[in-house]
Amino acid sequence: MNILLERLKENVSAVIPIAVIVLILNFTLVPLGFLTAIRFLVGAIFIIIGLSLFLVGVDIGITPLGSLTGSSLVKTNRLWLVLSVGFVLAFFISLAEPGLLVLANQVAFVTLKQITSFELLAVVSVGLAILVALGFVRIFKSIPLYRWLMACYIIVFFLGLFTTPEFLAIAFDASGATTGILAVPFILALSVGVAALRKDSKASEKDSFGLVAIASVGAILSVEVLSILSGTQEYATASLEPVRIASPSIFGPFVTLVPDAVWESFVSILPLLVALIALQRFLFKLARKPYYRMLKGFAYAFVGLFMFLVGVNGGFMEVGSEIGYRLAKMDNKLPLLVTGFALGFFTIVAEPAVFVLTHTIEEVTAGYVKRKAVGLALSIGVGIAVALAIIRILVPTIKLWHYLLPGYIVALSMMFFVPKLFVGIAFDAGGVATGPMTATFILAFTQGAAGAFEGANVLSDGFGMIALVAMTPIITLQTLGLIFQARSKKEGVEASSAS
Repeated sequence: MNILLERLKENVSAVIPIAVIVLILNFTLVPLGFLTAIRFLVGAIFIIIGLSLFLVGVDIGITPLGSLTGSSLVKTNRLWLVLSVGFVLAFFISLAEPGLLVLANQVAFVTLKQITSFELLAVVSVGLAILVALGFVRIFKSIPLYRWLMACYIIVFFLGLFTTPEFLAIAFDASGATTGILAVPFILALSVGVAALRKDSKASEKDSFGLVAIASVGAILSVEVLSILSGTQEYATASLEPVRIASPSIFGPFVTLVPDAVWESFVSILPLLVALIALQRFLFKLARKPYYRMLKGFAYAFVGLFMFLVGVNGGFMEVGSEIGYRLAKMDNKLPLLVTGFALGFFTIVAEPAVFVLTHTIEEVTAGYVKRKAVGLALSIGVGIAVALAIIRILVPTIKLWHYLLPGYIVALSMMFFVPKLFVGIAFDAGGVATGPMTATFILAFTQGAAGAFEGANVLSDGFGMIALVAMTPIITLQTLGLIFQARSKKEGVEASSAS
């Protein structure tokens, strides 16, 4: 119960900034109407409760599965077993990631199901699982993270030359969406267990970070390969003009979503549950009490994911799309840009995972890099990232790669000068920034804005925002790493002079 109350508090803090912005716009620039506004608030409540239950399930069921798997596999000292089990679990974890589920459904909707949600989920999950397995190889072989990431991104941008703009936007968005509230703690738990194989404690500490970043590259590569295999096929796109739900009932639209949400949640959680039962029988052999506690965690995760999907699709994303569309239709585009910046700034401030990240950095640097400074830098960076996504929609000549190519050149170049611990933290932080609110409301907001312009392509211009949000922390936190390094050297020089 204490864990649930803590998670409820965190998720209320995460949703309130968006709710406040929506209500301000409702009473000023974008009147939504009573039923739409109420459905939005009901959807927000479903999301708060659903995410809280889901995260409790992650805490007591799914993350322990990752930790136990990592530590148990290490004891076998069999690389092939580590790779195969890691691949299978990473694949199923990706399938169940809420942010990726939402993104896949949006892609299916926008392309009129020419790209189905299951097709995208399966392709991204395979790519992520392959790179997770290769990430284990990196840890075993003691390959430096910066060299590994440099090689991965060279391949990413080479394949990007042959990838259509539509798929490029989806690929980078998928990399951010798939490393979310489920995948990040699970992959980190796995990597900590596998990194424990290293007898050098400092090397083990550095290797504990970076696997999330490697996994996210797998999502990009898999979608790029899908694009190349699909050729230059033209995709029809759905209209994203505001569509009010016809039902006069507040709860009617939510009720109609129940069967699909139950099925989607069941399909997502079942493989992980089967994996737990199989591993318990052949590998873990836990006592009855901790085993039943983990099973209870999976029940929480199932109910939470179900409520989250109902809330997201029952009114929450509809309002995001409508606000983006109607602000983009105004002659003055400044409110659209300001709203985009505000959504990015305040959403990242309230993201529970960011709170954990900032505290971790403050502890790792012994207080040299303050958590408030990290939080402010991330907030400004993510706000700018959403604003840049809006500018790309307003100015059709600006393409996604105009942002991503120079951004990643800077990020990858910094790896050679930044303390190696910060490299892993920075690249992992991209998954932290792209939380549930980014993958739902802000994604719908940018797609609504893209749907308002005749010159904009909803598929290529409406996607790509998550990619920009995921890139920002990489540069921001590496910059903080350089500051920490400079301060450490300065204090070291002062200390030696005094002595």
